[in-house]
Amino acid sequence: MDLEAGFHQNHVKKESWKTVLVLAYQSLGVVYGDLSTSPLYVYKNTFEEDIQHSETNEEIYGVLSFVFWTLTLVPLLKYVFIVLRADDNGEGGTFALYSLLCRHGRVNSLPSCQLADEELIEYKKDGIVGLAPESNFGSRLKSTLEKHRVLQRFLLVLALIGTCMVIGDGILTPAISVFSAVSGLELSMSKEHHKYVEVPVACIILICLFALQHYGTHRVGFLFAPVILIWLLCISAIGLYNIVHWDPHVYRALSPYYMYKFLRKTQRGGWMSLGGILLCITGSEAMFADLGHFSQLSIKIAFTSFVYPSLVLAYMGQAAYLSRHHIIESDYRIGFYVSVPEKLRWPVLVIAILAAVVGSQAIITGTFSIVKQCSSLGCFPRVKIVHTSSKIHGQIYIPEINWLLMVLCLAVTLGFRDTRRMGNASGLAVITVMLVTTCLMSLVIVLCWQKSVFLAVAFVLFFGTIEALYFTASLIKFLEGAWVPVALSFIFLIVMCIWHYGTLKKYEFDVQNNINWLLTLGPSLGIVRVRGIGLVQTELVSGIPAIFSHFVTNLPAFHQVLVFLCIKSVPVPHVRPEERFLVGHIGPREFRLYRCIVRYGYRDVHKDDTEFEKDLVCSIAEFIRSTTGSPTNANEDPENDSDKMTVVGTCSTHSDGIRMSEDDDDADNIEAASPSELKEIRSPPAIKPQKRVRFIVPKTPEIDSGAREELQELMEAREAGVAYILGHSYVKAKQGSSLIRKLVINYGYEFLRRNSRPSTYALTVPHASTLEVGMIYHV
Repeated sequence: MDLEAGFHQNHVKKESWKTVLVLAYQSLGVVYGDLSTSPLYVYKNTFEEDIQHSETNEEIYGVLSFVFWTLTLVPLLKYVFIVLRADDNGEGGTFALYSLLCRHGRVNSLPSCQLADEELIEYKKDGIVGLAPESNFGSRLKSTLEKHRVLQRFLLVLALIGTCMVIGDGILTPAISVFSAVSGLELSMSKEHHKYVEVPVACIILICLFALQHYGTHRVGFLFAPVILIWLLCISAIGLYNIVHWDPHVYRALSPYYMYKFLRKTQRGGWMSLGGILLCITGSEAMFADLGHFSQLSIKIAFTSFVYPSLVLAYMGQAAYLSRHHIIESDYRIGFYVSVPEKLRWPVLVIAILAAVVGSQAIITGTFSIVKQCSSLGCFPRVKIVHTSSKIHGQIYIPEINWLLMVLCLAVTLGFRDTRRMGNASGLAVITVMLVTTCLMSLVIVLCWQKSVFLAVAFVLFFGTIEALYFTASLIKFLEGAWVPVALSFIFLIVMCIWHYGTLKKYEFDVQNNINWLLTLGPSLGIVRVRGIGLVQTELVSGIPAIFSHFVTNLPAFHQVLVFLCIKSVPVPHVRPEERFLVGHIGPREFRLYRCIVRYGYRDVHKDDTEFEKDLVCSIAEFIRSTTGSPTNANEDPENDSDKMTVVGTCSTHSDGIRMSEDDDDADNIEAASPSELKEIRSPPAIKPQKRVRFIVPKTPEIDSGAREELQELMEAREAGVAYILGHSYVKAKQGSSLIRKLVINYGYEFLRRNSRPSTYALTVPHASTLEVGMIYHV
């Protein structure tokens, strides 16, 4: 395994350096757009009202010192060197950390994951292999989380709060970035007119930005990266000019001593101004949230070699300009554009507007990624996910979320019309996400990385203290705009909790259902068996869906071969064809009941219904042949049958396996066409068959009479056709339930279910062969 992994890594290194550099270039426009445009509004929000005019430079140097060390400690040290390593199969963000904890701590509320999934080759490549044994504290923490449902729910709520704040930031960041860039118009227009121009121009730009999203990150990244490249070169050059021309000694402010002097002199006003200083790291979370769009190495290269030094020069340049002009001008204005040489203001204004548009892209794409992760874990209503790149799996577009963000973003812009209140709102959302990341990351260090508990405590104390300081400064401005992300997050949190609760109750209802009463009736099951194959599509990986029991209770007849089909996605790029199907019996062989779980990666192309049916039937036939002679237990529990399933590939992967042939010829022609080295099992003659089906089976290993009979019956059923049994379930609260449960289930969950996307299946179900069954679940 180590040799295979080492070969894979060397192979990647040889061919991917060009790809890494291209991704690093693209990441400038997608990941770092928000972080790069923060110089537009940091100093303005910091000095606007909390810090009074002073005849010395202590306040300006103190703010610069805070900005420098905040940039160094949070984006550089915390995210680039630590948090980016905590990816979940290439995905990042708050829910990626939660997903890691679910996989290692077994705290996921939905039991849809299987141990068999962790045996996938691609899963092993991306997973954590060869770790040291767990520490005593780590094992105790793991067992504690697994035993106490309250802790599991708290962990889920914590992840949901971080997720909701990311979505809230996806609404606020485009508004403040674009509005701050457009505010440069005030230097070239009269004060009376520029206020009437800023808002319409900002709204038009925002509409255009969201309208571009459907083209995908790949195309947008190449379009936006040059803009951020020029923007960073521009602000770093202007910063260097201001340093040399106005205050060459501004570098002294990089000493942390100036932070102490700043807080000692300004006291409460300085503490409140931290809410504005905090805005210098808006967009840092996008480095982690957008990890699925790029790679760790590309993001690190872009930040350390270009973004970080450019931002430091930009902030130092603004401080150098202010340190000179706040003394000689009593009516000086604070802002980015005043530090730009007058001859360059119009070109810089245009570049700034373009850069603000790009800056909004980072959090929008991060929001898409995190919504997708929530939906896959059953914590967000189903939405349409469009993969916009055939090379990078994480580059997606979600239409519903895109237009919802646009409407709310326009509402914030029209409602506030002020960068100060927008900054207060954005700052609280950003720092809340960072606090949640810090908390979850400490658990990842212990449970997933299996490091010392002291390292996790040190991580929490160091970064948590810094972020808690900023959090309190942002929270104090709750009535001055900071209430917006709280209100938005509360709404999204209610939606997520309702959806998760309803999904969990529905899943539990299905899991608790069983057909033991059917299995006691003997081979005939006491029910009429009609010719054909019945595919019962379900989301369960074990057990029998309640919809089937409802069906046979009201109509005591089903097909001679019945397959419970579950199609699910696993967090790997591709599932190899030889690992595609998991097949198992439900009950004894003579019942002809099968479970088939079909696994797809996020970059796999789903086949059409004809090819899928053929692969499905072949996989069942190969399962019958491979398990020939194995004993079966008539008292098997169908709810635990997932542990007894066999991995079976598609028919194209078995050169020495069963192959299926379908044609319209008669039996004599079929006999003449079969190869001499192969024997075949043919279905018996039928009256005017639509298709003749045959299985071509290798001579070895020999199959017994029971397996031969089972294959013959499978061929008969395939010849008769395939019927699809689809379930439509409606969830209602049980009689006697509390008022809150009735409101949540009967109104909240049902409203979300009706307005969300239907379950996605890997095949296009033909309408002529579809049977839809409705049922009310009382939970």
